[in-house]
Amino acid sequence: MRAAVVRTFGGPEAAEIVEVAMPEPGAGQVRIKVAAGAVNPVDLAVRAGLFGGPEPATGLGWDVAGTVDAVGEGAAWQVGDEVVALVPGVADPLGAHAEYAVVAADAVAGAPASVDAVHAGTLPLNALTAAQALDLLDLAPGASLLVTGAAGAVGGFAVQLAARRGITVTGHARPGDEELVRSFGAAHFTSGGVEPASADAVLDAAVLGGPALEWVRDGGVYVGVRPGTQPAPVRGVRTDAVQVRADGARLAELVRLVDEGVLTLRVAEAYALADTAKAHARVAEGGLRGRVVLVP
Repeated sequence: MRAAVVRTFGGPEAAEIVEVAMPEPGAGQVRIKVAAGAVNPVDLAVRAGLFGGPEPATGLGWDVAGTVDAVGEGAAWQVGDEVVALVPGVADPLGAHAEYAVVAADAVAGAPASVDAVHAGTLPLNALTAAQALDLLDLAPGASLLVTGAAGAVGGFAVQLAARRGITVTGHARPGDEELVRSFGAAHFTSGGVEPASADAVLDAAVLGGPALEWVRDGGVYVGVRPGTQPAPVRGVRTDAVQVRADGARLAELVRLVDEGVLTLRVAEAYALADTAKAHARVAEGGLRGRVVLVP
């Protein structure tokens, strides 16, 4: 099969398409024939060597939507099931950007019925990150939450999920994104400075760091999206960062919210797997309001 890998870390051109052996599912695993999967900033970081990786190759891709085509012993899925899954890992020989992907059965959820595979392939990584970040925040209904990067993938999902929980959300994004962010359920919007110590919590999807921490009230909470980069605690503020993990049951809940119209899946552009380098270059350009998706 064909797969996108990195053999020499570098720019977009370092994302290569190679022929590799078809992976076989072991006990408790399934193999998915990949229909689509988003390209995320973490893929660019893997390609650039931020996380290191084994020789001779490191796989790319975390998001997968497709069809189960082989099942290992004890895996509670059937060949032909349409599914989505998170394929976590920053230094594995194969990732989700391939014609087939093997994942743990408990990382898999049935695909949304209301969208096509290209849109479904944008859900797992960013929605699970948003949901697990909100778990770390542990806010009660009525609490005030400021979400930075509120028009982005993680930030947009976070606004929608938090608003659904009865949390009062302020979205922080570019001026032209106000209508979009409010459509996600944000009660307030800002594109500039924020009054210090004005929010119970900040979910820092834009990775602003220290400036965003200053917006949290004394004794509040800050959660970032890059483990190890969160600022040190000050003024009694608890600081943390989400380390996204595969969770098929939680992903199934998020799929249900897609089908109920609570979560919005946004696709900016789609590329063939052969054009992975072009897709990486497009993501690096920025300015997207939706994901770039690879379609094997």
